Amino acid sequence: MSRIAIQDLKRWKQESRRWVCLTSYDAPSARVLAAAEVPVVLVGDSLGNVILGHGSTVPVTMDDMVRHTAAVRRGAPDLFVVGDMPFLAAQISDEEAVRNAGRLIQEGGADAVKLEGGGPRASTVRRIVEAGIPVMGHLGLTPQNATQLGGYRVQGGDPQDALRISEDARALEEAGAFAIVLECVPVELAAAITRAATVPIIGIGAGPDVDAQVLVYHDLVGWSGDFKPRFVRRYARVEETMIEAVRSFQQDVAQGDFPSESESFGDSQASTPVENSAVEVLPDDLEPEQERQTSG
Repeated sequence: MSRIAIQDLKRWKQESRRWVCLTSYDAPSARVLAAAEVPVVLVGDSLGNVILGHGSTVPVTMDDMVRHTAAVRRGAPDLFVVGDMPFLAAQISDEEAVRNAGRLIQEGGADAVKLEGGGPRASTVRRIVEAGIPVMGHLGLTPQNATQLGGYRVQGGDPQDALRISEDARALEEAGAFAIVLECVPVELAAAITRAATVPIIGIGAGPDVDAQVLVYHDLVGWSGDFKPRFVRRYARVEETMIEAVRSFQQDVAQGDFPSESESFGDSQASTPVENSAVEVLPDDLEPEQERQTSG
């Protein structure tokens, strides 16, 4: 899949062609998204919760974001990658915001950056765009200032908040944002903003009437423990599969079944390549083993 361009995303909006954006935080997950031909990958500061074990995104630093963005780029060299601007990366000054955005492009290999907030952030978006860096906006529930918003709650439920979010969307578009994420807002508000905007609106917990949908990769594949927001649909149970794989490995070792002769080297194999010769134990192959385990 060749890397999409911002012009493609705008054309898809005009054609009413819906598309997907998924998060990625490392090379292996990026490789999966590349194989699935996901057009846009977001290296979100949600890595603070999902990967680093923090209770929020606030502890994530620019160094964290650059490191993980670079890993995603190595895993998916041909995908359109957006790097997230973490807490305080853009709030101190427009000059520092441009510098930090530049790090995600130069050091992280991102194609664009994402910036939370409207209102005061519009001038920052304009300055970053003027520096030649594409910017994706983010409105509604903005996790970096969730405390100010009263926690992780749906935003725009009353007329005043809905008007503010709509005005912020217009301000971001006028400042040069090429797309806007709408997180956890009512369906009606998201639909109205999508109709009014000329740039793609990407929803997460914003209903079906937007131009694209974004989810956290780990939520999608079932690798996020018991965490399951209302707006998530799980398409796999990867965590359960991984737990069973680890348990099976432990049992094989305890019973002396691992490693087998085919997984070991003899004296005559001193120069045998060790790569690409692993024995795969897939579900069909496990059936006899499972029978033996249950009969014991």
